Amino acid sequence: MPILQDLIHAMSAGSLEVVDLTARLTSDTPILQLPPQFGQTATFELQEISRYDDRGPAWYWNNFRTGEHTGTHFDAPNHWVSGKDGEDVASVPPSKLVAPAAVLDFSAEVAANADFLLEIDHVKAWEQTHGPLPAGGWLLFRTGWDAWSHSQEEFLNADDNGPHTPGLSAECARWLAEESPVIGLGTETVGTDAGAAGGFEPMFPCHNLMHGAGKYGLTQLQNLAELPPTGAVIVASPLRIVRGSGSPARVLALVER
Repeated sequence: MPILQDLIHAMSAGSLEVVDLTARLTSDTPILQLPPQFGQTATFELQEISRYDDRGPAWYWNNFRTGEHTGTHFDAPNHWVSGKDGEDVASVPPSKLVAPAAVLDFSAEVAANADFLLEIDHVKAWEQTHGPLPAGGWLLFRTGWDAWSHSQEEFLNADDNGPHTPGLSAECARWLAEESPVIGLGTETVGTDAGAAGGFEPMFPCHNLMHGAGKYGLTQLQNLAELPPTGAVIVASPLRIVRGSGSPARVLALVER
């Protein structure tokens, strides 16, 4: 198959780079914190089973415990009540796990305003320069927020008024869910919604509207600065958890150099 042979040759020659968009998964990985009356996700933990010792002289392995939505992860439609009858993470067609991406860079705006919201007009202006969003692809929203992923406190950026992180306006989320050709939204923040989105109408519109439309989310992405505005291909590989609402994922980008 010459297409696949060309792909391997391009990777070997260095003209096609594989960029890792995945955050390291450790006990220090930032996690979402909900108000105390709600259930909470678990911090990532490794529990050693054996390490070349009397519990297993020739092998090392661990159990691990964490939430489905920890670190870099994939959100399936059934994650939200609006998509409760939609796909679980095990049912996502594999053809949708390999898809083109548009990378919208608003890191300068976010540096000036942590509560920056992406609006429809921002997307339309980007399209005027770079062309339409890719049909069957991802909109990746670059904000520079991955710079804070080393610290739970800085990553959530919360004060007495709640978290302050960038995201989409409710109008933009509705447009992306109902009118745009993309299959999902990728962000560098702890979730696909802005920190203030609990006060939007509807509440948490990216979750509510995107999952209600059968679309997906990728969150806590890293290294979007290494991707061009168009042309990259995303490989998202969540665990195939039956009835799962999502999964930690290894997310890669194929980029021509």
